[in-house]
Amino acid sequence: MKRTSRDIRTANRYEVLRRIIARSPTSRPELAAATGLSLATVATLVGELLELGMLTEAGFEESAGGRPRGLVAANASGGTLIGVDIAETYVHAELFDLGLTVLARAQEPVRPGERTPKQVVAQVAAAVGSVVAQAGANGARVLGVGVSMPGQVDRENGVLVHATNWGWHDVPLLDLLAGCIAYPLHLDNPLHACTTAELWFGAARGRCDTVVVNLGTGVGAGLALGGALHRGVSNSAGEWGHTTLVLDGRPCHCGSRGCVETYVGAPGIMRDLRERDAHGPLLHPDDETATIDALARGIAEGDPVAVDVVRETARRLGIAIAALVNLLNPEVIVLSSWVARRLGEPLLAGVREAVARHALRRPASAVEIVLSTIPTDPVCLGAATFALEGALASAVAAGGRHFV
Repeated sequence: MKRTSRDIRTANRYEVLRRIIARSPTSRPELAAATGLSLATVATLVGELLELGMLTEAGFEESAGGRPRGLVAANASGGTLIGVDIAETYVHAELFDLGLTVLARAQEPVRPGERTPKQVVAQVAAAVGSVVAQAGANGARVLGVGVSMPGQVDRENGVLVHATNWGWHDVPLLDLLAGCIAYPLHLDNPLHACTTAELWFGAARGRCDTVVVNLGTGVGAGLALGGALHRGVSNSAGEWGHTTLVLDGRPCHCGSRGCVETYVGAPGIMRDLRERDAHGPLLHPDDETATIDALARGIAEGDPVAVDVVRETARRLGIAIAALVNLLNPEVIVLSSWVARRLGEPLLAGVREAVARHALRRPASAVEIVLSTIPTDPVCLGAATFALEGALASAVAAGGRHFV
């Protein structure tokens, strides 16, 4: 697709804003060096963002042998953004200022049997209403809401095309949400949200090629190639959880068998535990979170069943990641989402060992495998950046109208 000068300018404006938020405060020369844009172009774009109220002047810094450099920073009081993480067992919302600092959090449970689009939309509306109420006066200036929904998403039309674990097909989710949420809405999936969060604030920042493995109820691999989020031609890149790990293996919700997700996602881990010790204290049959938490405690206490289950999970996950290492030759692979966070270092060590054994030596020696260090919900953080992108585009389209 041919990019127009307007497209390039829009992308540059957003890149400058991203760099400032991720490393604030900063100077115009530092931005020029980081983005590869000319100092004149950076100065013009910063001026536009200052006029919009998205940035503020932040004093000066001394420079070697020259005049002090003016610093700019995100204007924290310029408005707020909301990121929503719709997961298989919960809806979590976080409200951020324009510096992407969390101001409020809320969570609604998603119980078995309560997963119709109408029910989930009501839970999203409740969570959004809660964070706005908590934020008080700040909540009155919401510039947009980014919503992450697991599955294949048509982000341009706001349609959830297919959610394997939910049984949803062609759900006009954005239209349904717009019926009860009055703010601008932006829809995408957790793979893209997590990867964006890592690009802005995590292990992918400053890297060229990164894979973010999202390990929760579902499993996927977000891609940042050439330092930018890779969506694919239909916004479906990253569905690595539905590649085959075991030929003719466990049945998967997608209709295939032996998918990666059926072995290393939370339900697959619970199945392993059930096969080893169905009546033991580690397994909570109707509660994924409680089971993974019990496994984490079991590992710390040296429980042999917990150690065995997590070791096998790490081995399978490492074998699947080895294929990504061979295929993409990335600089870094980030283990993200709640299962990876709870199982932590024991899972990481097992994955590293399996990748070293099963990947080709040269790409394996070049890749770094780490746990995500983002302190907040990475899906909410990434979803909020989608809302920020939309807010910036809307302001520019409206002729540079100030946000506040």
